Amino acid sequence: MEKQEKKNKPKEKKENKELEKLNNELLEEKEKYTRLQAEFINYQNRTQGDIANMFKYEGENLIKSMLEILDDFERAILMDDNDLSDEVSKFLKGFKMIYTRLVSTLENLGVLPIDLEGKEFDPHFAEAVLTEHDENKPENVVLEVLKKGYMYKDKLIRPAMVKVNK
Repeated sequence: MEKQEKKNKPKEKKENKELEKLNNELLEEKEKYTRLQAEFINYQNRTQGDIANMFKYEGENLIKSMLEILDDFERAILMDDNDLSDEVSKFLKGFKMIYTRLVSTLENLGVLPIDLEGKEFDPHFAEAVLTEHDENKPENVVLEVLKKGYMYKDKLIRPAMVKVNK
């Protein structure tokens, strides 16, 4: 009976090693599966976020184009009514009506101008294209907005161009 037990011990050792090897392989495969599952969940979340942003800002390119038109209307409206003939004055009134509707439509879409004049210069919302020194105002304050900046919902779609006090 002792011989039988001695013969079984090497066999048991071999089986235990194989079992341990299989357990290790199983653990490795479980880890790979868990990592793969986590990567897939991250991919899904990232994709869903991208799609949500795409829908959230779907009209951004159109709005950017409309802002250039809005700038043209603002320049036309700045003309002085007193120096114009009646016909041209009527056209200007029409321009003002179109401008008002365009601004209202953009506001309804979530497009709002950034109010910067008289506030501290913030490079996240504006580009300083000119500097000037005014002793009556604090340093690094926006003196004049040369071209309006706009936010679309919670995203900057066009930084303002400003004159800053230095």
